[in-house]
Amino acid sequence: MSKKNQLPEAHIIEQPIPLALELNYMPYAMAVIVSRAIPEIDGFKPAHRKLLYTMYKMGLLTGGRIKSADVVGQTMRLNPHGDGPIYETLVRLTRGHDALIHPFIDSKGNFGKQFSRDIAFAASRYTEVKLDSICQEVFKDIDKNNVDMVDNYNSTMLEPVLLPTTFPNLLVTPNQGIAVGMASTVCSFNLQEVCLTTAKWIINPNIKIMDTMPGPDFSSGGQLLYKESEIETIYKTGRGSFKLRGKYRYDQANSCIEVYEIPYTTTVEAIIDKVINIVKAGKIRDISDIRDETDLHGLKIAIDIKKNVDPDRLMHKLFSLTTLQDSFSCNFNFLVNGRPRTMGIVEILTEWLVFRIDCIKRQTSYDIDKKTNQAHLLEGLSKVALDIDEAIKIIRQTPSEDMVIPNLMGGFDIDRPQAEFVAEIRLRNLNREYLLKRVGELDALKQEIEQLTDLLKDDGKIRKLIASQLKAVAKKYSSPRRTEIIAGDNQPVFEEEEYIDDYSLKFFLTAHGYLKKISLASLRSAADQNLKEDDHIVQVLDATNKTDVIFFSNQHTAYKMKAYDLPDAKASAMGDYLINRLGLSEGERILYMVVTLDYQGYMVFGYDNGKVAKVPLASYELRRKKLANSYSDKSDLISIFYLPEDSDLFLMRGTDKAMVIDSEILSPIAARNTAGVQVFALRKNTKLTTLRVTEEEEKDVEYYRVDRIPSAGHFVRNQMKLEP
Repeated sequence: MSKKNQLPEAHIIEQPIPLALELNYMPYAMAVIVSRAIPEIDGFKPAHRKLLYTMYKMGLLTGGRIKSADVVGQTMRLNPHGDGPIYETLVRLTRGHDALIHPFIDSKGNFGKQFSRDIAFAASRYTEVKLDSICQEVFKDIDKNNVDMVDNYNSTMLEPVLLPTTFPNLLVTPNQGIAVGMASTVCSFNLQEVCLTTAKWIINPNIKIMDTMPGPDFSSGGQLLYKESEIETIYKTGRGSFKLRGKYRYDQANSCIEVYEIPYTTTVEAIIDKVINIVKAGKIRDISDIRDETDLHGLKIAIDIKKNVDPDRLMHKLFSLTTLQDSFSCNFNFLVNGRPRTMGIVEILTEWLVFRIDCIKRQTSYDIDKKTNQAHLLEGLSKVALDIDEAIKIIRQTPSEDMVIPNLMGGFDIDRPQAEFVAEIRLRNLNREYLLKRVGELDALKQEIEQLTDLLKDDGKIRKLIASQLKAVAKKYSSPRRTEIIAGDNQPVFEEEEYIDDYSLKFFLTAHGYLKKISLASLRSAADQNLKEDDHIVQVLDATNKTDVIFFSNQHTAYKMKAYDLPDAKASAMGDYLINRLGLSEGERILYMVVTLDYQGYMVFGYDNGKVAKVPLASYELRRKKLANSYSDKSDLISIFYLPEDSDLFLMRGTDKAMVIDSEILSPIAARNTAGVQVFALRKNTKLTTLRVTEEEEKDVEYYRVDRIPSAGHFVRNQMKLEP
């Protein structure tokens, strides 16, 4: 390669890792925390605030709806991060999306649904929006300098740092955000309960919040499983969780359960998918069909059930096994003066009250300044009104326009703003009635200024004003609680096993590692087994759907499963391939399987070195699903079987010697990987080849019996067929 085409060498600057993190990572982390993910004391994230303020400046608080695309385009003056995220933010705040009890945007068109994963919102060019009426409380007196205004990203317009919400919106609007190293998850509360509770708390900080604000309230309704200790922890610390469940009704005529409200944290599709999966897995056999019948009248999941099924008990099963009952984890993390803080309810109300008092003081100062200026002008007018003819004479006799103001100032002893105010009065208003009316306003103005000054100096009066505003908001915008509160402690508790349908079945294990779980009812209708061309059945076991299944592999590993975790099959099916189901490693295959309910009996392992291990089945009763070293690897395994109780065992060395022993003389050893005890005394170059349970019809059992071990056994009688 010529020098002309050579790439320049990379310019690498070595930095210590702490310095690199400080210079590069920390600014990014802080930007995400402060400017994106964590809501502030007004209850909004920056994206929400920029969108709503843009709509406010567009006059959409009082005007008609306009295209959402127009709003998105205008919002990019404050939020230049693409129209997609802006529109998604808008969608969530709309009335049509159903994510908020009190939406901030009145909408027309398809905005999707919070409770659905598949109902997508229409493009912004098809939908229309305006600000909802509750935004009057969000922007109240914002033009009176009650919040700080800052330049937008290119300094072409101003935007508010916070919005002066007249109610604790941070508790009314649900919010969720994931920042860097922290997150925020805020549940919603009922507006009326929040406002009235805050109003009472302002007057008496010693009230018990839970008496008037008992728990969260969600737009999706449902039921809150109320446990006082859980709610109290959340109220005190800002952290904790509680459980929500859906609501249902039973249509007896059609044997159909109708779910019409679901937890806020899930979707219709997630619930239906989970129900289908557990029905396929055989965990519930009482459901014949499930459908999403959501329409313009609202959400509805229809569950067809079989006759004579208790719908309430079935729903308790579904509550346990699906997100029809779900947990909501709270993390009340807000930005306060630019710093993230996790706060309980009282701390939140305290910080909001400080913020709101500051808003009131700032707008009061603004009103005082404005009214003081107005009173000052009227005082000048009152001097002129005493001799209006003289004022007219001065104006008429002044030769040049720029001397009118100085001449009025000199003629009536008034200052420039007062003189300009007088000079701007229209000719038609130079009558006695108008002048007396305007001058008469002066006393009322002075009284208002005095009242505002008293308010500004007295925090107690400001608190009472805020309390009265909260009561007015509660009265104007209140809505009934949607999430029903029920006693969580009184709900029936079922173990998972109780939700499982139990029925008799058979397991069929094939030489190629296929497993079939077939109910007896299915076997009666079709008993002929379908197998691969060169495959055959090696084990058939009777079981029930609640038994534990243990598989032993050729790599000294045991795998445990519940029978109900295995899918039901038919005789015509090939079965479940255990290599995939159990995740077997390369070359690993299943040698034997056993089923049990009570872990009674023993596992017997025979090794070619003449040793036999009798291990209690209880040694495998562990929670782990994979048990390594489940039997010894010191010698080659020649036999493995389950022994429900002590029986006679037949052992054979090659083809010449054999013995029968009572398994009772084998002491059980709890260690799963025990090498066992020497039973057959072997000569050099001989191995144990057979270990099995004797059969009832077997002859000469007593001839081969030995009472002590190890033993060399007895020579095999030629007339006996001793091999199994």
